[in-house]
Amino acid sequence: MEQKLFFLINREWIGPVLDRLMAALSSLDFWIPLLLVLIAALAIFGGFKGRAFLVTAILTVIVTDSVVVNFLKHLVNKPRPYQTQSVRVVSLKKTTPRFLGVLQPPKIRFSKPETGPIEGRSFPSGHTSNNFAIAVVLAAFYPRRGWLYFLPAAGISYSRIYTGSHWPSDVAISIVLGLGLGLGILWGVTALWKRWGATLFPALYRCHPSLVKCQADLVAP
Repeated sequence: MEQKLFFLINREWIGPVLDRLMAALSSLDFWIPLLLVLIAALAIFGGFKGRAFLVTAILTVIVTDSVVVNFLKHLVNKPRPYQTQSVRVVSLKKTTPRFLGVLQPPKIRFSKPETGPIEGRSFPSGHTSNNFAIAVVLAAFYPRRGWLYFLPAAGISYSRIYTGSHWPSDVAISIVLGLGLGLGILWGVTALWKRWGATLFPALYRCHPSLVKCQADLVAP
């Protein structure tokens, strides 16, 4: 059943526009310039809430990707689809700078199953876990529009199957993992602020007793 769904997504539900879109969504190189601009904008113009979100988001990625996802990848050691099957591998062409690869037709090839011992990194999907964890944090800090990030997070997750990098079950479980980690890290950071904010940063805490809600939110009727 899983292989059938994978090959439907990877080989049949495809098209030139989807190839380019999914390759871009799946490529970190494509997103890096935009992420750097957003980080700089939040750090300079975001005020307390923007900077608090930025710190929380960075901590979320560190815990999710470098600790939990990395540990599970080595523990489970599940091969990626392209390591064990002949699958359609879609990626952006290598350009300088790399993000300009989206302007070129994507690179498409069919993989060959590897022989011998395989170092598998299919589960969990770091792209999926990271983006859904960030989506939770973003929705908490910016409830009016932050939830919209769940849409690109879902697109990025789907692209990991489309491009041949993960099995559908890897992505499905990674969504749950990301949601749980996002909620857990958010709870931990807000609890730490309530416990230690007044002691370590008394002036700042008086102005911002809530890490997530701005002062205007707290006094609004």
